Amino acid sequence: MAEAVILRRKLSAKDLAIQALFLTVIVVIVAEGISSARTNLAEMGLSSGLAFLDRATGWSYSFSLIDHSIDDSYRKTLFIGFLNTLFLGLVSIVLATVLGFAVGTARDANNIALRSSATIFIQLFRNIPLILQLVFWYAVLIHMPGPRQAMSIADAIFISNRGVMVPGLTIPTVAGIGLTVFAIVAGVLIARLSAMGPSLKLLIWLAAVAALTLVLWATLAPEDAGLISVPELKGLRFVGGLPLPIEFVAMVIGITLYGAAYIAEVVRGGLQEVPKGLIEAGRALGLQEGMIWFKIKMPMALRTIIPPLGNQWVFLMKATTIGVAIGFSDLFMIVSTSITQSGQTLELIGILMAAFILINFTLAQLVNLLNARLRLKGH
Repeated sequence: MAEAVILRRKLSAKDLAIQALFLTVIVVIVAEGISSARTNLAEMGLSSGLAFLDRATGWSYSFSLIDHSIDDSYRKTLFIGFLNTLFLGLVSIVLATVLGFAVGTARDANNIALRSSATIFIQLFRNIPLILQLVFWYAVLIHMPGPRQAMSIADAIFISNRGVMVPGLTIPTVAGIGLTVFAIVAGVLIARLSAMGPSLKLLIWLAAVAALTLVLWATLAPEDAGLISVPELKGLRFVGGLPLPIEFVAMVIGITLYGAAYIAEVVRGGLQEVPKGLIEAGRALGLQEGMIWFKIKMPMALRTIIPPLGNQWVFLMKATTIGVAIGFSDLFMIVSTSITQSGQTLELIGILMAAFILINFTLAQLVNLLNARLRLKGH
C-alpha cells in the first residue's frame, strides 16, 4: 500500500513537471510571436495598440440601429457592428426556431401531405449552401418594384427595392415598455422574496408601474406622437416606421430557412424519442392529439431537443458573418473595412474573435441553464 502511494506521488510530480514544461513552451511561443508582430508592424510604420479606436472612421455603412455618421470613432462603429450582428442573430434564431418547430412537428405528423411537404422543405433548404440561398434572396429583393409601386400589406407594411418598411414603436413607447418589463420582473422577485402578502405587494407594485408609465408617456411624447410610427410614402421615399434594408431582409430570410431545416430535424428526432407507451396512455385517457402533443410529447422531447438545439443557435449566430457577401454591415464587415482603412489587423481580428466568444459563450450558458431546468429530477 505504501509503495503504491509513493508511486502515485512520483507519477503526480512527473505529470506536473511535464505540464509546467508544456505551458512554458506555449508562453514562450506566444511571447515570441507578439514580439515579432510588433517588430514587423514598426518596420511598416504601423503602431500597435488600441489608440486607433478613438480616431474618426471617415466612412459610412448601410444599416444601424442607432444614429451614425462618418465622423464616428472606430469604437462607436465597432459597437454598431456588434449591435447589428446581435440583432440579426437574435431575430434569425427566433424565427428559425419557430419555423423549425412547426416543420419538425409536421415531419412527425400522421398526415401524409403534411409529412411530405415538411420533408421537401428540409431536403431543399438543408442541401443548398447558405451563401447561395443568400445571394438568391438578395437578387429577388433588389428586383422588387420601387417605392411608388411598393407592395403594400394592410397599408402598414411596404416592400420595395429599397427594403421593407414596417411599423415601429416610438421612443416613449419603447421607454414605457422597458420600464414596465423591468418593474414587473422586479415586482415578481420582491413578491417571491417577501414572506408577507406577495400577491398584494405585486398588485401594488404593478399599479405604481402603470401610473409611472403613463406619466413617462405624457412627459416624453410629443403632442402628435402615437404609440406606433407607421411608414408613409412622401416623394420617392418612406418616412416613419422602421426601415429594414434589403441586405438585412435577405439575411433574415436565408438564415431562417436554412436554420429551420436543421432545427426541424432536431425536433423530429426529439419527438421520436418519446416512449410510445406514454402516447398510448394519453390516448387511452381520451386526450386529443393536440393535447397529447402539448402535455406529453413536447415536454418529454424538449429534454432531448435542447442540447442539439443550442448547437444550432450558436451556428446560426456565427452564420451572420456571410452578410459581407451582399454588403450587410454586421461586425465582420465593419471589422474588414476597418482593417483596410486603419491597418490595425491584429487588434481588429482580436476584437472580432472576442465579440463572437462573448456572444456564443453567453448563448451556450443560457442553453445549459435551460437544459438544467428541464432535466428530470434524479438525472
